Amino acid sequence: MNLDTWLLFSGAALVVILIPGPLSLLMVSNSLNYGLRRSTPAFLGGVSASLCLLSASALGLGALLLASEQIFSLLKLLGALYLFYLAWQSWQASRQAAKPTAGEAPLANPGWRSLFWKAFGLGASNPKDILFFAAFLPQFISAERPLLSQLLVMILTWAVLDLGCKLFYGLSAQGAARYLRSGKGQVWFNRISAALFGGAGAASLLSR
Repeated sequence: MNLDTWLLFSGAALVVILIPGPLSLLMVSNSLNYGLRRSTPAFLGGVSASLCLLSASALGLGALLLASEQIFSLLKLLGALYLFYLAWQSWQASRQAAKPTAGEAPLANPGWRSLFWKAFGLGASNPKDILFFAAFLPQFISAERPLLSQLLVMILTWAVLDLGCKLFYGLSAQGAARYLRSGKGQVWFNRISAALFGGAGAASLLSR
């Protein structure tokens, strides 16, 4: 991959990654609830999910999903159900924040594995991402150069940009942490999160 093509790919990838979505919302939520440093496993889980989808597309899974409507519909249903589950969790958190108790302890860190797999599950549960990568990658691949080296460069570039953007969302959340961690702020943030997760799940089910 020459420099011009790499710059075009990096710019396009950065625009795509910066678009807020359910995974970005989860990064913000984790940063507020557990702090930026303790949320590191979630950042890594989200990036790992993107890399798995990117690799799956490169290996031809995107073509398989396009050819099989049943497989695509099943994966889309599972992804929507997971979004509804996250919406329910956020709504339960808003109800808990609305009824603070005296001397209530801060939220406990759920642990490395829990944070990692929750983010990974959300990132990997959308089959549309595989289709997107299947359409996105060929635009920057040259048939005259070795395929493997080009894919490795794109995957590594995507990983660095993706991790940087997720950290950006986490740092941005820290700026508003004083209000959002207050009782009223937590209630409204979790309610909005529940609505967005639920809306994303409904949109996934209704879309073709």
